[in-house]
Amino acid sequence: MEEAIKTVEDEPIAILFVDDEKNVLQSLKRLFMDEDYEIFVANSGEEGLEIINKHPNIGVIVSDQRMPGLTGVDFLEKAKEILPDSMRILLTGYADINAVADAINRGGAYRYITKPWNDEELLQIIKEAANRYSLIRENKKLHEIIEKQNEELKKWNSQLEYFVQEQTIEIQKKNDELRKINEALKRNFKNSIQAFSTLIELRDKRTANHSKHVAELSSKMAKSMGLSSDEIETIAVAALLHDIGKIGMSDMLLLKDIEDMDEAEFNEYKQHPVRGQAAIDSVENLREAGVLIRHHHEWMNGSGFPDGLKGKDIPIGARIISVADFIDRSLGQITKGDPVDIGMRLLSEYAGKRFDPEIIKHAPDPIKDVYEGYTVESDMVEIELPPHKLKPGMILARDVKSGTGLILLTKGVKLNEKIIQSIKRYYQLDPSKHGVYVWVKRSYLK
Repeated sequence: MEEAIKTVEDEPIAILFVDDEKNVLQSLKRLFMDEDYEIFVANSGEEGLEIINKHPNIGVIVSDQRMPGLTGVDFLEKAKEILPDSMRILLTGYADINAVADAINRGGAYRYITKPWNDEELLQIIKEAANRYSLIRENKKLHEIIEKQNEELKKWNSQLEYFVQEQTIEIQKKNDELRKINEALKRNFKNSIQAFSTLIELRDKRTANHSKHVAELSSKMAKSMGLSSDEIETIAVAALLHDIGKIGMSDMLLLKDIEDMDEAEFNEYKQHPVRGQAAIDSVENLREAGVLIRHHHEWMNGSGFPDGLKGKDIPIGARIISVADFIDRSLGQITKGDPVDIGMRLLSEYAGKRFDPEIIKHAPDPIKDVYEGYTVESDMVEIELPPHKLKPGMILARDVKSGTGLILLTKGVKLNEKIIQSIKRYYQLDPSKHGVYVWVKRSYLK
């Protein structure tokens, strides 16, 4: 067993589980029986608050959302006031997007975990949370050390030049550590956006990887148009979340094509960009992306929705996402033909009416980059391989699914080293009963 995670005071990190179901708490206690953590459990948010008031060494707090009395969000918000450095995690149903948003905004939640959880994934998430808690505690200690050393440097600078040089090196080292922590926080923010995007695709399995494709196409078009890095990042985030407002739709409406909707259904469908903006508006860093989400169904001639904007009144990011969204939904999974020719022919029919002609000019290269390899060569055969035997250049013959049925990649994707590493990681976290089906040239089998 790995050595226990320690805080700066060399104490084992304590974990508090809060759930109104005793059998859930018993399961969690058994799961962590062999782990070197100090475990506390509580049957309610009120009892949980009593425990954290008595035990300030609690570094990780995991709370169920649906409890009598204090909800998980309310409890985490109060726990944040008492132990602001603790890593707070919400247990919730995957479709409860409002609770997740509240947990992040009000309770400062580090992660959320859907029920039922995967034991190995839960253990890994708790370990990461404990590591991060340890880093934050260490970071505070380092700040104190740096401030103290700076005062000493000011006082003794004239007599202790050599000492100053040594301390300067040490300060640089600590600054590097702080920079790495900040980079990790940025990565976590991006991972949260990816998690929200995955929730959308769980609701509508027909759109597997749709948000990812739209984000890639939008980013590449925005870059080709010379937009700033901040604008490109905002567009990419909005593209990943552009369909988040569909989470609240009924399953029946999600399965319908727009052409098959009656007037009432279409009016309901037209609300999803507004709901999408509202869902993320409470997160200040996502408000600019929310504006693009609201307007990605506007048309250049003003006949779009929800606000009937036209021409340059539509934000440029929304105009870009509109083109990318149309391309991916139109192309789908290509089995033959050149995606650039098909995509540009479809776009040209709506140039000036629905889409901005200036943006369409920047579409060919992004379409080629994103959909390269989607046409399967006739001299290739389909084989099943374990993840460790995958090689760059192979093309997926079938969708790649995790053991629990989550679509990780759609067929037609051309593998590179980064994608292969991601497949290996997911197969470890959520093992599948099958290998990965890929197209390879017949010569590969000889």
